Amino acid sequence: MDRCDRLVDVGRRQFLRGGALAAAATATAVALPATPVKAAALARVDYPSNRLANVADLKSNEPLDVAYPDENAPGVLIKLGTRVEGGAGPDGDIVGFSTICPHKGFPLNYVAADRTMNCPGHYSRFDCEAGGQQIWGQATQNLPQYALRVDEKGDIYAEGVDELLYGRLSNVL
Repeated sequence: MDRCDRLVDVGRRQFLRGGALAAAATATAVALPATPVKAAALARVDYPSNRLANVADLKSNEPLDVAYPDENAPGVLIKLGTRVEGGAGPDGDIVGFSTICPHKGFPLNYVAADRTMNCPGHYSRFDCEAGGQQIWGQATQNLPQYALRVDEKGDIYAEGVDELLYGRLSNVL
């Protein structure tokens, strides 16, 4: 019986010590000023600029197959018809994404009805209007989105990717 009482006391002391450490950590976090940082800007990897298409090649809400940063990285350009953050072109509605699921590498399908890229393997879904943000499924990262630029002739260039491409140890050509 005596041994059991000592174990309870040790447990209480550890619990109180842990609570004190948690309180100190919370107080420190509250005291430090928060500095907003845009995650996409930190994660972007610049690749050589590559012409993918022309604005005239795109039809609203229909994906156009492309490859970027090389022929082994399939993707799409989509003219969403609605201005979105990160959108390019005169209407700010052109986006580009890898079409390989970042979870297990299945090819993704575009669903025009809700503007998502969907994986038939494990049902991950990615919102094209929200920068490829994962909205459902097994994936542990968002869909890699292209950094796009449109020139005065309407040519669309990709100049980088904001996430790790599936199957690559790093975003290096």
